[in-house]
Amino acid sequence: MTQIGEDYKTQDIKGTHMGDVTNHGIGSQFDPSTAKKSKDGFWRDNNNNLPKVSASDIERHAYCPLSWELAKKGNSGQGDAINSGKTKHAKIHERVSEFKIKQSQFKRHMIIWTWWFTVIIAIVIDSIAFMSIDDIALYPKDIAKYLAMWSLTVLLAGIIAVSIPWRDWLGFDVTIKQQKNELIQETKILQPEWEPEGFEGGWFEAGKVETSLLFAAILLGIHSIALNGADNRKQAGFILIVLAMLWTFAASWQLQRALITENESELARKDVGLKEGTEVAYSDDEESAGLLIDNVTAIRGRPDQIVIIDGEFIPIEQKTGRVPKRPHTSHRRQVLAYIHLVEINTKRTTPYGILRYGNEDIHQVMWDDNAKNELFDEVKEIQRLMAIGGAKRNHDRVGKCQNCSRKYACNESLAE
Repeated sequence: MTQIGEDYKTQDIKGTHMGDVTNHGIGSQFDPSTAKKSKDGFWRDNNNNLPKVSASDIERHAYCPLSWELAKKGNSGQGDAINSGKTKHAKIHERVSEFKIKQSQFKRHMIIWTWWFTVIIAIVIDSIAFMSIDDIALYPKDIAKYLAMWSLTVLLAGIIAVSIPWRDWLGFDVTIKQQKNELIQETKILQPEWEPEGFEGGWFEAGKVETSLLFAAILLGIHSIALNGADNRKQAGFILIVLAMLWTFAASWQLQRALITENESELARKDVGLKEGTEVAYSDDEESAGLLIDNVTAIRGRPDQIVIIDGEFIPIEQKTGRVPKRPHTSHRRQVLAYIHLVEINTKRTTPYGILRYGNEDIHQVMWDDNAKNELFDEVKEIQRLMAIGGAKRNHDRVGKCQNCSRKYACNESLAE
């Protein structure tokens, strides 16, 4: 077994050495001298604090407990594979971020184009009404009055829809966007797509229903004002038709921008090997702050990417280096930790995670009761070692020691 890319991702807390388990995270400092095994199997001290276990801890321990202990003591991984892995990981993040940016730009261009096209339709309707209004029973000012009343009614409906939690009353499920906003506020791990962090309200924050109501109120109000001042109706109608033509050219230009961005987004998606229809919620750049935490088990970490597939938040772990014949146990358990963290923090079921070796070798890591037990057993053993020590080499494989990045500091290494 080869420890592929074991140390290219050296931190789950950016800027903090993995050997330091007390500077960040939940609760107070863990006191191993008073630690005891609780009824649930996890280890706690007299103040009920658990030792914090990162996803990288889980990967290293599953590979070899002794290698994990050496890392905790400050022995960083060495070797060309480490530096190569960091470089490749940075390139992966760059490509995924490019896809995320292009995807977001395409959405914005399409929304703007939709609004512009709506304006064109409204102008055309106005122009027809202006030129044919003499043929109907109502006077322009009468139509303007009805439109004004309609605009006021829709505006009040929009304000009420924004102000009251009507979705909760009707039992609507929490949307993906709302979940992403909660993750932004709670974990600082995701970046907002439209408004700056902490922004409240706005077109995109309110929702499609509220946006439509407010936008309709504006259009109806403009129509009412225009009809009220339409003395020369035929001339006004002609001007509106010309304006609609000019606006159509502008909307066509906006649509072209959207299509170009969509093509760029597709090329970037294929470059990183993501499934069609996948939305990138987050990509790890190894610099920004942010951490997923489970307050019950003290598991913490941050996956390489979090994507949205079929409405589910799915963590992705990227591994560089030689592609193995089958996924390594250490890598699989690291993905299990990320699945658990994503599920806990989103409060949504996460059915699986993705483990990738390059763009072609992709594995689904399923999340079921057996997987949960496997993860928690691993965490409990790590916490036991944090409390009482005594980590030992768990294998007799020369090749495994040969590929270990900490063999230089290991007195039990089988490598020559």
